[in-house]
Amino acid sequence: MIDIKLLRENVVEVRKSLEAKKAKIDLDRVLFLDEMRRTLATKIDTLKATRNSESKRIGALLKQKGATAHVPVGNGEIEELTAKVRNLGEEIKAIEDDLAEHEKALHELMLRIPNLPHASVPVGHSEHDNRVLREWGTKPEFSFAPQFHWDLGAKLGTLDLAAGAKLSGSGFYVLKGAGARLERALISWMIDVHTSEHGYTEIMPPHLVTSEVMTGTGQLPKMAEDMYQISGDDFWLIPTAEVPVTNMHREEILEASQLPIRYVAHTPCFRREAGSYGKEVRGITRVHQFNKVEMVQFAKPEDSYDTLETLRGHAETLLQKLGLHYRVVELCTGDLSFAAAKCYDLEVWAPGMNLWLEVSSCSNFEDFQARRANIRYRPEKGAKPKFLHTLNGSGLALPRCVIAVMETYQQADGTIRVPEVLVPYMKAEVIE
Repeated sequence: MIDIKLLRENVVEVRKSLEAKKAKIDLDRVLFLDEMRRTLATKIDTLKATRNSESKRIGALLKQKGATAHVPVGNGEIEELTAKVRNLGEEIKAIEDDLAEHEKALHELMLRIPNLPHASVPVGHSEHDNRVLREWGTKPEFSFAPQFHWDLGAKLGTLDLAAGAKLSGSGFYVLKGAGARLERALISWMIDVHTSEHGYTEIMPPHLVTSEVMTGTGQLPKMAEDMYQISGDDFWLIPTAEVPVTNMHREEILEASQLPIRYVAHTPCFRREAGSYGKEVRGITRVHQFNKVEMVQFAKPEDSYDTLETLRGHAETLLQKLGLHYRVVELCTGDLSFAAAKCYDLEVWAPGMNLWLEVSSCSNFEDFQARRANIRYRPEKGAKPKFLHTLNGSGLALPRCVIAVMETYQQADGTIRVPEVLVPYMKAEVIE
């Protein structure tokens, strides 16, 4: 969540930032609740100070009379002060209850305020206003009409869409034989590159998390309808490994010497994909369950934007090693996710579909998630803890990488050449 002090002191700027992100937030209500909260808290402090002062007077009078609080002394002044202290306590309790209600309402509203975009983010309304920064490689050329991945998969016996629909309905699929092995090879290879070359520690987290954990990274309460909840339990299926991995350090204070921390994890991801049209509903482009390798980093605030560039580079390295044509896109304010302050998408070219497919989003959340999950670090020994910055990036997302490999490396006879880096994992040079 954003810093309430930042909102309080920069209302005009925050309002403009939220408008740029297409967020409809009643900031006047937020500010009113914040003012009431501070007014009530001050009133409680004043009343407590008065109660303490009067209690001390009672003690002094009792001492003068040689009595104790348990022995009636027949002193009118003491009885009057005792009644006053009792009434103060009741008044304090009533105001504390009122304060708790205002704090709860304020907290719930603050949880729904998205992160503010970084000053460098281009202003725009939708994905059409995103900025293409550059492309890597060239679009593959064929001496034949390239096929769609769903046709290639059906002919090779590697992709069974009908079986997925039979088991779970639309938006699910089954990989078979070399298709399953290709996805498993990509996952293992990606993890190996990130751990051996990029310095990440591999994590294997739970795939079910609590509401508190989902709130920590910003999925709840805003995006509850996009997630899958387990009926009868406080569990949610994770939409990405970012959720459990980031929350590993919730309610912790790290030392500056520990940063940056780099984690990588492979998990299935579960999301309600809606609003898909055209070719994107065919094949395995938009599905409700998919595998993804996720990079998560914890960084010092002053280092986080350099870290974002490094993170993006780690994702690009994989695409380059696979020999896939891709482009780097900087998201505009209107296309940023709820929690991101800045984001780059990496989009790979699928020649059969004749489409760019997003396979990685690399985001800097600044201290937005750290505030929600209370993740701090100590800049130096004895210093006051500060909120650190969190970042994440897909490294990379399946099954779109499978699509790109199948459609890029297809051959005239309908077989698929295996990218060189995957041959040791596939133990084959051709899928046929």
